[in-house]
Order: sequence, then structure tokens, then C-alpha cells
Amino acid sequence: MTGLSFAFLGLSMTSSWGNGHATTYRGLLRELARRGHTIDFLERDAPYYANHRDLPSPSYARTSLYASTEELFDRFGRVVRDADVVVVGSYVPDGIAIGDWVLANARGAAVFYDIDTPVTLRAVAADESTYIAARQIPAYDLYLSFTGGPTLDVLERRFGAQQARALYCSVDPSLHSPAPRHARWDLGYLGTYSPDRQPALERLLAAPARAWQEGCFVVAGAQYPDAIGWPENVVRIEHLAPNEHRDFYASQRFTLSVTRSDMIRAGYSPSVRLFEAAACATPLVSDPWAGIETFFAPGREILLARTSEDVLHLLRSTPDDLLEAIGERARRRVLAEHTAAHRAETLEAYVNESLRRRTRRRHGATFGELTRDVRGLS
Repeated sequence: MTGLSFAFLGLSMTSSWGNGHATTYRGLLRELARRGHTIDFLERDAPYYANHRDLPSPSYARTSLYASTEELFDRFGRVVRDADVVVVGSYVPDGIAIGDWVLANARGAAVFYDIDTPVTLRAVAADESTYIAARQIPAYDLYLSFTGGPTLDVLERRFGAQQARALYCSVDPSLHSPAPRHARWDLGYLGTYSPDRQPALERLLAAPARAWQEGCFVVAGAQYPDAIGWPENVVRIEHLAPNEHRDFYASQRFTLSVTRSDMIRAGYSPSVRLFEAAACATPLVSDPWAGIETFFAPGREILLARTSEDVLHLLRSTPDDLLEAIGERARRRVLAEHTAAHRAETLEAYVNESLRRRTRRRHGATFGELTRDVRGLS
């Protein structure tokens, strides 16, 4: 594909504090740049990110901050109009107004990138979404979803998306690779606080910690309420920058992945932490959800736990040589299928498909012809 110009309007790329979006954007945009594309990233200058900017000026994308929608529309109208591809991300402040502006002004393909698909669709259905409206979903040329499986059919059949495609999160192998292991903790967890994730974290980490006082546990991530009563053998770390994740994973015998309730209901919604830990060859324990076997083989590349007793059994009974084998198999799987380079290549294919659709529409193809063509490409 000839190099294209991309304009991204996302939640944040300059700060990874309290969000997983930055990690995803960084890897994806860097790989797009390596493939010859030029990139603008436009980000709201939010105070909570301004105080925690760990990548203010990435070399692979021209990153610009704006203070308001008025400033965005005034300063960056030409960027959006002239881009071959304009991507609006989920959770962008004033995203509905920004989406209307993009859909009215973009001459290239207009894309919505949903890093929170099940949460988004629940909010849209209840008319409570602040960053995309139901009426906008059919207007985007391409809807990129962090969730695959049946949700893609829901997007197209119920919400009218023209082209719903899965673009899962990924890992940056330059940041995440095996490090010398020095297991300070038996089980660790990395993730921002979420009320609907907390009961599972309580069940799969805090409860085992209370039951096994000799064990050592750790929870890293921002925004946890002070009122949470962690057991004494659980260490709390407020925030870890992406370049610290590798050593964090190397400090654990197992790392835990806990899935938000909306993602469990939808299935096919892997967390970026799964891919990060696997790339570091740290054995994974996850709550089960539909479709997990399409990313990792349970029992061989990942271990599943429903109860605190399941977790305790794994921590106490899994021999070290089996742990090493599980971690290594997961690492090979990730490097073969789930890196940022894989996602950039996938996005290129989706964009190429979308641009072909736009060309056919301009030349008067019927809806039926378009549908047959697109089905033939998928």
C-alpha cells in the first residue's frame, strides 16, 4: 500500500496514566509509521494527563494538544480535511461533536476506533454515550472494534455499521520481553481501578491473599479508592509507566488478568495486559470468557481460574518447570500473532477495503453489489 496520511483523534498518547489507550496507540502508530504512513495525533489537553506525560513527543507521529473543540476545529481543520484516513477514538472528550465535525469535513475515510466496544454499545443503546451516538455508527466508513466474535454482527445488523472489523489490542516486543526472573510476588495484577472489575479482583487476588498469609501479592494501577481494605500481604503500587512493566512481570510467579463485566458478557475481548505478560513469558492466570481459546490455549498457554480456591491451587501446586513451559508457549503465540506490527498490517488491509468501497460508491455501485463485494473480501 502506498503511504497514506492518517489523522488520529484519541483519548491520549502522551500519557499512560490511568488509561490503556496510550499503550495501544503508541505501538500501532509507530508500526504504521514504519510502514511508510504519516501520522497526526490530536489530543485534548486534559489536566490529569498533563501532570503525567511519559511520552510528550513521540518521534513517529506529530502530536498536537488542543484545549477545546473550538480550538480543534479552528487549528486542525486542514489536517482532518486533507488526511487519507481520519480515526476518532472512544472516550475522546466531546466525541459526539468531534465525530459530527469529522464526518462533515473529512475527505478521506472516516473511521471510529472503539477500544471499549462492549461498554460503548451498552451506553449507546441506553442513549448515555458521550463520545459516539447511535446515528453516527452507520456514517463511519469503518468501525474498528477491540471486541470480535458476535459483537461484529451486532454492530452491523443492529447498529448499522458499514464495515465492523476487529482490531484487538497488541504488545510492543521492544518494551515487553523476558527479563531475568526475580519472583518477589506469587501473584500480581496490573490495571486501573474499575468498579465492575473489583469484585473479581477481590475473589481472585485479595481472597487468596487472606487465605494464604505466607504468599506475597501485588496490585499496581491508578485510581483505587482509599477505602479498599487490602490484606497486609498485598503491596500497592500507584502507577507504573510502560517501560516499567517488563520488570514488574519478571517479579511475579504468576500474573493475573481480570476482565470487566461488559467484556465478559461480550467475549472475544482480550486485555492488553494478557499480551504484555505473555510477551514477557510470565505465566498467566485469567478469569474465563468466551473466545479466550482463540488467543491462548487454556492449560498450555494460559491458566483459567473461577474461584479463589482455583487460584490457591495454582499458586501452591504448579511446578516451576511447568510454569516456565506455559510462559514460553504464550510468548511464542504472542510474537506470532499479537504484536503491534500485526495490528498495523491488519489495519492497512481494513483501510484498503474501506477505500475500495468508497471508490465503488462514487462510481455508482448498487448497495447489493457493494454487499456482495465486501462479503467476498472478508
